[in-house]
Amino acid sequence: MPVRALKQFLDKEKIKYISIVHSTAYTAQEVAASAHIPGKELAKTIIVELDGEMAMAVLPANRKIVLQDLRDVTGSDQVKFACEDDFKQKFPECETGAMPPFGNLYGMDVYAAEALTRNDDIAFNAGSHTEVMKLAYKDFERLVQPKVVSFTT
Repeated sequence: MPVRALKQFLDKEKIKYISIVHSTAYTAQEVAASAHIPGKELAKTIIVELDGEMAMAVLPANRKIVLQDLRDVTGSDQVKFACEDDFKQKFPECETGAMPPFGNLYGMDVYAAEALTRNDDIAFNAGSHTEVMKLAYKDFERLVQPKVVSFTT
């Protein structure tokens, strides 16, 4: 079952989405393969610390974060990957590593990789390692209002 708060939010906003149940997968590339979604359409959510404040970096599964680029585009002095122990309590309905990219529901800024904007759809973990949600990218952008920047290779 997807994260309850996310599903309620999407239903309230009358957003069309599909849920895809797949075999257990932990890495973004494994999820993409298991759910039969191209890696460029599957978004992975990585929690980062920007000058001590947690934020979400959302990027295609087939790309990697360049921390220096993220530092440059955010104007932060210090950027690092957040430790799981520091953020897992923020996502009580989610399995660690399967957080959906809706930082607005968790009080976090969201930085989306520019590469995601080239897709009609966005797919992402729905709070578990066995379910993905897929919806129109334009709906994601309207609801989340991410800061779209370039920080991947």
